[in-house]
Amino acid sequence: MKTEVVDVSATRKELKIEIEEADVRAEFDRVTAEYSRAVTVPGFRKGHAPAGVVRTRYKKDIQGDVLKRLVPEAVEQAIDEAGLQVIGQPDVHLDNEGLDKFGQGPVTLHAHVEVMPELSLGEYRGLEAARRTRPVGDEDVERVIENLREASASLQPVEDRASEEGDTVTADIRGRYVEPEEDEDINVSDVDIQLGGEGVLHEFNENLTGTRPDEVKTFVVKYPEDFGPGGRADDGSERIGLAGKTIEYTAAVTAVRRKEVPALDDEWVKSLGEEEVETVEQLRARVRENLSKNAEHESEHRLRDEVLGRLIEQHRFEVPETIVSYQANQILQSMVRDMMQRGVDPRSQEINWEAMRDLVRDRAGDDVRGSMLLERVAEAENIEVSDEEVEAEIQSMAEGSRQSVEQVRAALTKQGGERSIADRLRNRKALDFLVQHAVVRDEEWREEAGEKPAAAGAGEAPAEAGEGA
Repeated sequence: MKTEVVDVSATRKELKIEIEEADVRAEFDRVTAEYSRAVTVPGFRKGHAPAGVVRTRYKKDIQGDVLKRLVPEAVEQAIDEAGLQVIGQPDVHLDNEGLDKFGQGPVTLHAHVEVMPELSLGEYRGLEAARRTRPVGDEDVERVIENLREASASLQPVEDRASEEGDTVTADIRGRYVEPEEDEDINVSDVDIQLGGEGVLHEFNENLTGTRPDEVKTFVVKYPEDFGPGGRADDGSERIGLAGKTIEYTAAVTAVRRKEVPALDDEWVKSLGEEEVETVEQLRARVRENLSKNAEHESEHRLRDEVLGRLIEQHRFEVPETIVSYQANQILQSMVRDMMQRGVDPRSQEINWEAMRDLVRDRAGDDVRGSMLLERVAEAENIEVSDEEVEAEIQSMAEGSRQSVEQVRAALTKQGGERSIADRLRNRKALDFLVQHAVVRDEEWREEAGEKPAAAGAGEAPAEAGEGA
């Protein structure tokens, strides 16, 4: 067998392979003999048909079987001889597909393969980075406390007046399609509509304001052509399918309630049940403490990202397309899970997933580069992970998933995950090493584009305030 390796790029190689005539002929004869013993040819007893007749009658089948045996073996042998670390499956093409005189000449083919690039690790100590810590102001503390009060709010019946903006009206709603007409009406019960709330259409606000329990309102809604999918419509039905339609609604009001936010006093603070927090001032101190801890964690996370980014900047190299595509898919799957948790339908036509895939490709490429570089740093610094460290990580995973250690270990064993945990811990320790040996300067905090204040969205409980970012 003759082989030639062509360097297409740092991660792609082309193998030109020629399987010699003698090898083709020998395999051709072997397969023909197998067919002669197994098949029945009209006019001959089974196993007694001449080889020439069998070859003529089963020409394509015999040639296919010969190639199935010879080609994979030849490609594998060529890869071994070239010492290539191949990723994924080779892309194989025959050069003489006609094979009109099969067995009377060599079979030539070429195979494209992806390989890991040769990575030369340059300087990785003394990387420059900045530490910026988000300041915690009084307004941040008060924002968290307001979130806590909002979370403690309750809806109280309104008995002395009609509904007004800000109230929540509960109604049983029936919708009749006017244009275009449809057979089945919309029927939903106990729909809560916050008057003036986000996403509530003008017609609902206008017709349900000034109502009392037991009142019935009938009104028409003409949905705009761009009424998009995702979330629910004001009548409680799915948004999908309402765009451009006209519906007559009949809303039977069953309750009107107003939101009551508890007073900011010590009694409310005690109701939160937070240990050693019984006064407003103690609550403020606890929230500030938690926000400060969160700011420190955020600062450390940013610092680690920046140090790794500097390492990647100094080592720009081509990475295998197969691995980049896999990582891009992992990122997209994570985005889908996040969308579903936030109640957003990932099947929405408004989301261009092809464009999204293009956007995450650069990030995926750097993720792969970073992982490869950290592996090389770990090798250079003889960084290892002990069995005890792997056990501690499994314990942490069990606590986080509320499963037993045995359940987590069984799942990991089935998926080959313990090796993956060790690799991840090793890379984490390598990044720890880089940060420890980096040149870090302290800089004033600055808000990055698209970021939210530290306290935004926090405040489920004082001890957790600011810890979720």
